[in-house]
Amino acid sequence: MDYKDYYKILGVDKKATKAEIKKAYKRLARKYHPDVSKIANAEEKFKEINEAYEVLKSDENRASYDQLGSNWKQGQQGFGGGQQDGFAGADFGDFFESVFGQAAGGGGHGGFGGQQSFARKGKNIKQTIEVKLEDIYTGVNRTFVIQQPEQHPTGQIYLAQKRMNIKIPKGIEPGKSIRLKGKGELGSGGGPNGDLLLKIELDSHSKFELKGKDVYVDLLLAPWEAALGASVQVTTPVGKIALKTPKNMQTGKKMRLKGKGLPVANPGNLYAVIKIIIPAENEMAKEQWQDLAAQFDFNPRD
Repeated sequence: MDYKDYYKILGVDKKATKAEIKKAYKRLARKYHPDVSKIANAEEKFKEINEAYEVLKSDENRASYDQLGSNWKQGQQGFGGGQQDGFAGADFGDFFESVFGQAAGGGGHGGFGGQQSFARKGKNIKQTIEVKLEDIYTGVNRTFVIQQPEQHPTGQIYLAQKRMNIKIPKGIEPGKSIRLKGKGELGSGGGPNGDLLLKIELDSHSKFELKGKDVYVDLLLAPWEAALGASVQVTTPVGKIALKTPKNMQTGKKMRLKGKGLPVANPGNLYAVIKIIIPAENEMAKEQWQDLAAQFDFNPRD
């Protein structure tokens, strides 16, 4: 058997501590594990680093190796018997649990090449998308920029921005999520990918306010419209609707459009909230306001 420099294989000094040897082993095993590595000679390297680790992690084996070199196995009882690769019975539990997660199906970690044993589903990824209330009312397909994990040819995982067409279901409530199966974190060891969960939030620039299933929108009135009543158009998520306002409306008063709220199983209501707007001042308007003030003995603060 040719002499192998196990310290060199693991990239550690001959005076390395057990912790340093274990750390080096984990790093290399993660890099060369054939279930995840794209390197051409990954399987051969994986066997080699496991053989080196099996010797150097044991005080007894390491001492014999340091003393006897190429003939170290001759001084060991029972280590080399029939195990040409030097690691077939190795206990890799701590490594695989930390790197690949719990083994699928409850199988053991022992041995190399048990790809099915190391299969792990990728984690789900959560992101948030802003949606217009108008789209929730009708249901629509929209394009969003989504971050998705990709694997570089070197094996490195990174997040890439992708434009993705997403179906917004009619009536979906903000705070709920759309699940895109298999678009999450990449699985390992042949395991399936995780899912991408897109949490719905109402567009921050929306003119509408959503409270539960009820929708609120400002209805702007001129002072004379508020005083005399008027036929106006109120904006809703599905277009404008004709509305007749009663006389003597005050800012903050609400007019209810029953069943025009969020289109769910039991729809909410839409409330038009009155907001009185004073026109821009000019000399004529100023005189008219002064005449109006003189005609009324009215103090809204009394």
